[in-house]
Amino acid sequence: MNKNVKTALIIGGVIIGLLLILSFVPGWGGWGMMGGFGIGGGLMGIFWIVILGLVIWAIVAGTGGISQRTDSARGDTPLEILKKRYARGEIGKEEYEARKQDLA
Repeated sequence: MNKNVKTALIIGGVIIGLLLILSFVPGWGGWGMMGGFGIGGGLMGIFWIVILGLVIWAIVAGTGGISQRTDSARGDTPLEILKKRYARGEIGKEEYEARKQDLA
């Protein structure tokens, strides 16, 4: 999971948690004149939770989603992955040749 996506999900979770807690505090949208049973009481809390959920969804969708595709998820063969690792310098020539022989 991308670091930005994790951060967005954590911030969104904290905001939703705070809204849920504050919805039960008198004077912050909870209880009020109708004892919390009026249209503005419960439905406004649900409304804001839905809005925040949509905002978090938009952030996650805009950053490329939660799952990051790896080499194997793209359908690369093991030999192609090995060549890429050698090209990036993750493995040396000896290890590359030995693994190439194992794959052949």
